[in-house]
Amino acid sequence: MVSSLNPALAHGSTEGYPLDIMQATKITLTSLDLSRLRSMLDTVTNRESEAIERLEEELLRAQVVEPTQISSDVVTMNSRVEFEALDTNCKREVVLVYPRDADVAANRVSVLAPVGSALLGLRVGQTIEWPVPGNRTKRIRILRVLYQPEAAGDLSL
Repeated sequence: MVSSLNPALAHGSTEGYPLDIMQATKITLTSLDLSRLRSMLDTVTNRESEAIERLEEELLRAQVVEPTQISSDVVTMNSRVEFEALDTNCKREVVLVYPRDADVAANRVSVLAPVGSALLGLRVGQTIEWPVPGNRTKRIRILRVLYQPEAAGDLSL
């Protein structure tokens, strides 16, 4: 069963979350995503400062490759991905999007949301911890990348 996301988590509310919560799991980004994300970070408001810091940390630790060189099992921007919350065995399917395209009802999760920045750059089979309300963490595992723009040859997304 694919469940819906908490609206605060899907849109990027990170109030009260510690900044060092995510494990140092190896991630891979495309140079195009990195460029677009840096441009997006230059335009976001201060009210999202914790989310910005978290995403910037993720970008700094990423291995960067050209879009044509990214493996099709890596979560990139605008990818549709299925993951599992390991504490509940609940599976969720979401599309990782820029903040302007986030839509909880459509399971479109902002990269500034805690789960969004956690998913970015992970490969099928990888596990990571991410923050949830109440200063707790959840562990998620990437099950499938159902759609990836680079694999589909659509670099304009």
